Amino acid sequence: MSDTVVVGLDVGGTSTRAVALTLAGERLGTGRGGGGNPTSHGAERAAGELLTALRGALSGVDPTRVRAGTIGLAGAGRLLADPAGKVAFDRAWRDAGLRCPYSVHGDALVAYASGTASPDGTVLIAGTGAIAAQIRDLRLDRVADGHGWLLGDAGSGFWLGREAVRRLLGALDAGREPGPLGRRVLGELLGGDGVSARSRDTVDTVVQIVTRRPPVELARLAPLVVAAALAGDPVATGLLDEAAGQLAASAERIRPPGAVDPVVLGGGLLTGNTPLAAAVRAELGRRWPDAPLRTAGDGAAAAAWLAARDLPEVTDPAALHPLLVPPPA
Repeated sequence: MSDTVVVGLDVGGTSTRAVALTLAGERLGTGRGGGGNPTSHGAERAAGELLTALRGALSGVDPTRVRAGTIGLAGAGRLLADPAGKVAFDRAWRDAGLRCPYSVHGDALVAYASGTASPDGTVLIAGTGAIAAQIRDLRLDRVADGHGWLLGDAGSGFWLGREAVRRLLGALDAGREPGPLGRRVLGELLGGDGVSARSRDTVDTVVQIVTRRPPVELARLAPLVVAAALAGDPVATGLLDEAAGQLAASAERIRPPGAVDPVVLGGGLLTGNTPLAAAVRAELGRRWPDAPLRTAGDGAAAAAWLAARDLPEVTDPAALHPLLVPPPA
């Protein structure tokens, strides 16, 4: 058992992280590649980044020691349903020297496992997008939202950015001077917070700039909302409160009333010390006062733990969790 190594990968749209761990919790290596999501980058490029991350994690490690591996990936079902994508990932796995099997799980399950070893619970993720998932026996059971910027992602970074622009446009339409948040948005979009003598000219310019860019770029405005709220702007504070309510409502669609199993918070908007994270924790505490709240941590290590759970020598997966998955700093 002491010689056994497991590998975990956390594959995202902008980066791919890999880790090789012993069952005693010794971190033998880590690796990093670029964006490895085949939906975003194509199967061949994604597999190449997977291989780069694997080679980094396995540098100095005999790959025959690796007994199991797990890949955490957004849109895992699409990869498994795509023969070309599966072939490309299989080839990258072999090219890294690995001969053991590997499993593929959705990133929501991996985020959940990075925060708790409990087999049942809920994960709520808010970054550029937003999704909630109910976990049963460490499998995705039910999912709410994650519908993308056009149809959903309520409370996400995109949602915050879009609503900040809407508030700005509403103020300009009404002939009011933009408030602190509106001025921040104008500065980001136009390079200055001045308003034309004819406010409609500023409205038209903002609309043109926003609509010429990919819609998801509105998520870049989310930090402005957080910063304005920290500075005491009531409009920004109201937006964060509304976002927290939207995120909690997504969880409520799939989580039973009175549930006491854990809720894991993931994504850049909920894992840091931000006013949105605090507002979401307060909302969840009101709805499920007896449920422990956890923060998502190292996704690659959590993927390695998911791989280790199925090994015959692992008789107590929950006891193994704190060895392989360090708590968030």
